[in-house]
Amino acid sequence: MKLDVIKLDGEKAGTLDLDEALFGLEPRADILHRVVRWQRNKAQAGTHKVKTRSEVSYSTKKIYRQKGTGGARHGSRKAPIFRKGGIYKGPTPRSHAHELTKKFRKLGLKHALSAKAGAGNLVILDDAKLAGAKTAMLAKAVKEQGWKRVLIIDGAEIDTNLKAAAANLTGVDILPTMGANVYDILKRDTLVLTKSAVEALEARLK
Repeated sequence: MKLDVIKLDGEKAGTLDLDEALFGLEPRADILHRVVRWQRNKAQAGTHKVKTRSEVSYSTKKIYRQKGTGGARHGSRKAPIFRKGGIYKGPTPRSHAHELTKKFRKLGLKHALSAKAGAGNLVILDDAKLAGAKTAMLAKAVKEQGWKRVLIIDGAEIDTNLKAAAANLTGVDILPTMGANVYDILKRDTLVLTKSAVEALEARLK
C-alpha cells in the first residue's frame, strides 16, 4: 500500500510504502470492541462506595419494645429496611480491569490502523515539527488541511514546540508512538502519522 507523504504546510514530500499486515487488514468490529472495552474498563476508577449498616450514623438503641406495639420486631435503626439506614450489598471500591493478551492487543491496534487507512482517514507527515511554539501556526496548518478532530502520532519523542502549540487547541491531540492505542485512534476523525511513527509502529507490531 502506497500513500503520499506531505509536510505540515501541505506540500508533497514523496510517497511511503505501508505494510499490508498493519494497514491493509479488513477491520473487524468484534476485535476493536474487545480492545476498547479492555482499555475503558482498565481506566475506570472503581472508587464507588456506599455506607453499610456498620458505617451509618445512628443510635444503636432498640427503637421500641419487642412486644405489644402491633408492629414488626425491630432493633437498630441502621437496618437496611429503614430510610437512611445502611445499604445492603452496595458497590465497594474495586478494579474493573480484566485480562487481555498482548497478542490480541497488538491485533486490535493493527485493525484500528487498517480501519483509518481503509476509510481514507490516514495522513502521513514527513515530520511534525514547528519553528515556534505558536498555537496560531498549528491552527492555520490544521485548518488548511481540513482536519477537525485529529490525532497526531509522532516518534519516540514529541517536538516541544508542537506540544506547546497543541496544548490550547481544541480537536488536536498528540501522542508519542508508545502512546498509540485503539481507543484514541478510533475516537478521532483523522489519524496523522509521521514517517518515524510508521517505522516505530511497524517495529512494535511485527
